Amino acid sequence: MKPFVGRVVLVTGGGSGIGRATSLAFAKKGAKVIVAGRTREKIVETQEMIGNLGGEAIAIQADVSVGEQVKKMMRTIVDRFGRLDFACNAAGIGGKLAPTADIPEDDFDLTLAINLKGVWLCMKYQIRQMLKQGSGVIVNISSINGLGGTPNAAVYSASKSGVISLTQSAALEYAHSNIRINAVCPGAIRTPMLERVFNETGITQSRYESQIPIKRIGDPNDIANSVTWLCSDEASYITGHVMVIDGGVAAR
Repeated sequence: MKPFVGRVVLVTGGGSGIGRATSLAFAKKGAKVIVAGRTREKIVETQEMIGNLGGEAIAIQADVSVGEQVKKMMRTIVDRFGRLDFACNAAGIGGKLAPTADIPEDDFDLTLAINLKGVWLCMKYQIRQMLKQGSGVIVNISSINGLGGTPNAAVYSASKSGVISLTQSAALEYAHSNIRINAVCPGAIRTPMLERVFNETGITQSRYESQIPIKRIGDPNDIANSVTWLCSDEASYITGHVMVIDGGVAAR
């Protein structure tokens, strides 16, 4: 059964990790997928993977921190498909791992520009289109790091905390317009970003997993499946929700 046949979804950060897994999950459910990202080779690779599944996808190269590029991306989507039913704003970077006082100003600016401003810009144009068509669902990818402080990742944590507040504020503003907006907070997920953390900190996978109640690192599909569920009719009464998917870490 393919519940999203005829539906159109945009996934930013679709070239790898959670974004790629989410793009493929939507395609398997029948959606037409717009795979967006900064690196053309990666998003085209995801597009080809969807094609190999028998799905329909287009790749759009865009930097979500640049308003004109986001606006152009949305215009391309509407010109091609006529609507946008779902959006998953998954584009993000980890930023520099360092104590707060050692973080360069340009790293602060870049991390906030992509992780927070980028989500706001995407929502800005996604919501405008969804208002025109009378419905839509947006899922923003935050992080459990946005739920509190994280040593040596203060700016990343701040950016992801901002995504949560942005999500909940917009959810309240547009609930009466048949637009649902939620956030997902992944814990440790096997992505290139997590591999970078391992490489830069020297923390081993086994040590990392020992701190997770479920005793394993999550798979990108663990997040992708939750995103597609939040976009489904089964979640029609859910908006402004922050879904934590971390193997039990936040329960401590």
